[in-house]
Amino acid sequence: MPALTVSEARERAAGLTVRSAEVAFDLTDGGTTFGVVSTLRFAATAEASWVDVKPERLISVVLNGRDLDPKLLDDGRFPLAGLQAENELVVTAEMKYSADGEGLQRSVDAADGRVYTYGMSSLESAPRYFPCFDQPDLKAPYAISVTCPEDWVVMGNGAATRTAPGEWTLAETKPLSTYFVTIVAGPYHQIRSEYEGIPLGLACRQSLKESLERDADDLFRTTREAFDEYHRMFPQRYPFGEYWQAFVPDFNLGAMENPGCVTFADHLVFRSQATEAERSTRARIIVHEMAHMWFGDLVTMKWWNDMWLNESFAEYMAHRVSEDATSYGGNWTDFAFVRKWWGLQTDQSSSTHPVAPDSLKDARQSLDDFDGISYAKGAAVLKQLAKYLGDDVFLKGVNAHLEAHEYGNADLHEFIEKLTEAGAKDLDNWSAQWLRTSGLDTITVERAATGVVLHRESPDGSRRLHKLSVGGYDESGAASIVDVVLDQDTVDVALSNDLAVTVPDANDDTWAKIRLDAASLANLPAVLPKIADGTTRAVIWNAIRDSTMSGELDPRQALELFITALPHEDSDIAVGSLARWVEERLLGSYLPYDEFRGPVADALSNKLASTAPGSSLQLVTARGVIATTDDADLLRSWLEGVNSLAGLEIDVDLRWSLVLRLVQLGAYGAAEIDAELARDTSTEGVNQAARCRAALPDGKEAAWTRIMTDPAIGVKELLATAEGFWHPGQAAITAPYVQRFFTDIPRTAEIRSGMVVGLTVHRIAPRYAIDADLIAPAEALIADESVGPAIRRQTANFLDDLRRAVEVRRTFG
Repeated sequence: MPALTVSEARERAAGLTVRSAEVAFDLTDGGTTFGVVSTLRFAATAEASWVDVKPERLISVVLNGRDLDPKLLDDGRFPLAGLQAENELVVTAEMKYSADGEGLQRSVDAADGRVYTYGMSSLESAPRYFPCFDQPDLKAPYAISVTCPEDWVVMGNGAATRTAPGEWTLAETKPLSTYFVTIVAGPYHQIRSEYEGIPLGLACRQSLKESLERDADDLFRTTREAFDEYHRMFPQRYPFGEYWQAFVPDFNLGAMENPGCVTFADHLVFRSQATEAERSTRARIIVHEMAHMWFGDLVTMKWWNDMWLNESFAEYMAHRVSEDATSYGGNWTDFAFVRKWWGLQTDQSSSTHPVAPDSLKDARQSLDDFDGISYAKGAAVLKQLAKYLGDDVFLKGVNAHLEAHEYGNADLHEFIEKLTEAGAKDLDNWSAQWLRTSGLDTITVERAATGVVLHRESPDGSRRLHKLSVGGYDESGAASIVDVVLDQDTVDVALSNDLAVTVPDANDDTWAKIRLDAASLANLPAVLPKIADGTTRAVIWNAIRDSTMSGELDPRQALELFITALPHEDSDIAVGSLARWVEERLLGSYLPYDEFRGPVADALSNKLASTAPGSSLQLVTARGVIATTDDADLLRSWLEGVNSLAGLEIDVDLRWSLVLRLVQLGAYGAAEIDAELARDTSTEGVNQAARCRAALPDGKEAAWTRIMTDPAIGVKELLATAEGFWHPGQAAITAPYVQRFFTDIPRTAEIRSGMVVGLTVHRIAPRYAIDADLIAPAEALIADESVGPAIRRQTANFLDDLRRAVEVRRTFG
């Protein structure tokens, strides 16, 4: 089916004004399809247009009382000719439930057989479950009704009312874009509360009821704290009525900002113990989606090239508001260790793009730009802008933008216009430097005879201005901080040249590659553990990780620093992030796995022995030990409760981690996986078992076949299977599948659509096969325009990582 182009969208928007949309769903058929009737009322100045619908069967189309031939449907577009000044279109269709997390998803809970549904409309998905004019700048009020089994409840963008057994109506909404229209229907467990007259609600599967009840106070507290801060910052109060947060199965993102009814992946309902970092991450996701009520929902971008006006703002506000107003701290430290590291890698990939690109991709291609640029880089750029302008000017401009375009659409030019009216100067130049270009500057430090000098190297002619802090640290870790405006390629800094470690951008205020001087690198093993500020430590580690990735720093030196610093690191954010980096990048990619796994496992084991019982640090370290040790007897003893650690609960999910590692080591087989699944018959258990089966030497072919050919497999089970397939300790076993990736992966776009296509490629690409001979087939796949764009994009990212790993091994042996 063709993707909507920006020229088509602009032409349709110029010719149509949507007055209202009424959508009636019939979910009473227990099979694979459901019924829908969409009634669209719209004004037209164009004589012809089209409506978007992707049905299993198109039953009828009636335009202004005239029956049209359903056979006119062509690749998801139904042509509308002879339009009048005012029109009524009624489309009746039989639609198919989805299994890939987009459209109207239908999932069966393995724990009890109950059926759950929810709508995911993002980008091209809305016409998969209701006929509509599917583009962000054709907003309309929605009135939705649902007929469903009598034991179901219904939620959506408007407040839901049960009018009769199995019959529900949702209150008409404010004008909405199609991509955040939703319904959530099924036997969900609900918890209600209230905030200053705004009804609040939580929902989840019945099998997660106890876990949600346990966390409800925390979730509601974070919601209220964020509302307090947003209502302080913005003159418009939350404008969409009730505020439901529904945790749904087989969701392929973290969350979706549907006004009035935000949907979240239900792994965020913690059924097992979670670290403080994980709880903090969940809080930020909540706050991120709440920010979208203003940035994205109240004011929506006109086209997808300005998605940063949604995602970058929500990402920035999530960290700012979480740090300033919620019960969770360390948010900017997490941003540096996790989100910024993601973005820094993306901005150095072949698929990098500007935060706000001039190039106008179609809707399908735009899906790939929901990445580390649109989220992390955009948020860092906004943080830099707020620091540069001052908060008063920044918020004055933001509020003027929200007020001028509420319930409508806006673009970058209109946002810059409001900031300028608020007192900002030279923003056209700022926009050109920071938003319209890709790549990042490199900031290095030099110890000169009279002090310290910063150098800025730009990959292009943009010459970006950086407002940042430079930190100098003596042997005890004591800091001297100097604020600097780096507006030239070389700037003197008023710091002593004999400090042990000098760190550009010590407070992580800008967006750049940071490089430490040789003396600082030499002193890091002794000084890094003594630097108190977690964000500064993250800046240092990002410099180390980036230098290693770029082939400038020996990965052995990076690993030695990790082993040296680990005993002193007190942040579960840092330990978790760095342990994952070591497992996923250093071991088996940059360094030979068998040679270097042991020292990592020993370092983590020693760390575990010294952590406080029951602490987040103990839990995150134990996970690292499980992932890296080869001591099968130790793992069995933990699993069997023979040799327990004080404070460490071997709960259901930690048990699955132990089973997976034992499978990877060849100590467990299919029988043990089946036995564990008998203990945990939940949907989560099914997904965990799929991951473990994919790790079996004799389970590889079955796993590969499911990934490449099964359209019915649920999103979470699919991704778990892909995650379990490759492991650096199984290189010989998985070798026959390396070349098969390039021949088999293109066909997956024929059986799945949307986000899950790229998510699958990312997980099933042969990331531990470090072989220069794979460059040619990867290049051929990327160049093949018959292959879906998400597959080509993710293969390009795989190729970037492969080239770096090949070069690192070639340089350092």
